[in-house]
Parts: sequence; structure tokens; C-alpha cells
Amino acid sequence: MPTVHPFGGKTPDIHASVYLAKGSVVTGDVKIGRDTSIWYNVVIRGDVAPTIIGERISIQDNSTLHQSPNNPLIIEDDVIVGHNAVLHSCIVRKGALIGMGAIVLDGAEIGEEAMVGAGALVPPGKKIPPRTLVVGSPARILREVNAHDEAEMQRIRREYVEKGRYYKSLEQS
Repeated sequence: MPTVHPFGGKTPDIHASVYLAKGSVVTGDVKIGRDTSIWYNVVIRGDVAPTIIGERISIQDNSTLHQSPNNPLIIEDDVIVGHNAVLHSCIVRKGALIGMGAIVLDGAEIGEEAMVGAGALVPPGKKIPPRTLVVGSPARILREVNAHDEAEMQRIRREYVEKGRYYKSLEQS
């Protein structure tokens, strides 16, 4: 079962449609929007500052979301967070993709529909422009997002919303 705990007088606000997979942990000042899926062994701690997660988000297996004092973590709608990613006190704008194993640190901002490549490190305060693909450590712009990238992100978003609904329905039966 997932673990949901209050912390410091704050209880997670999780929309009824959210799928929380077995082993996931959500604590404290966390808000999670409609049709979002939180997969196996994800940890989302709102024990230092708020974490705000929008709608139709996929936070995939083993990812860690946390913050620094007075520095919230904000993930806008339609974002994909790949397996084993770490997001810490950053802003991820609408429609972006964070690749598997990527790390996005304090004060960084990922632009709308941008892609952070697998294993990339986005250092503190770095601003990634919209619709760009960044790779490496530290992350650097490789190119603009193309039509193929866009189609793939749309497919992943759609499939994870559907998978979340499917697994949620299994729990309710």
C-alpha cells in the first residue's frame, strides 16, 4: 500500500482520481491534481516547503521529490517524470519531460514542453528554455524539440493517464 502521512500540521491533498502505487510515500504539504499517477517507490516529501503537482502528471518508479526551506517544488500540468529522477525545489513547466535518472536542483526552471535527457543534471538556478532538449552534466542545450519528440511525449502522457486509471480501477474492484 502507499503511505500518506501528515507532517507539521499539513496533510497531503490528493485528488480522488490519483493513482498511488504500492510503496509510494507522500507526506506533508503536498497537493496532487487530477489524473496523476505516482508509481512504485516514489517518495514525495512536503516536510520543508510545499510540493504542488498538477494534473495528468506521471511520476515514474523510484523518483524522489523534495525541497529546501521556503523553496517549493512546482510541477505544472501534463509533465512526465521518468524513472529514478530527482526533483528538488525546482519548477517544471507545462508539458515538459524529465528523463530517467535526471536531477533538477533548487531554483532551476524547466520551460514548457522542454525535454531533460536521461541522466542530465540541471544545476541550481539554471533556466531551460521552452521546447528545447538538454543533455549532459551540467545540462546544455542540444537542440529544439521536434515533431517526433512532441508526438512521443503526447503518447507517453496519454498512456500513463490510461495506465493510472487502469491500476486505480483494480484497487476499487
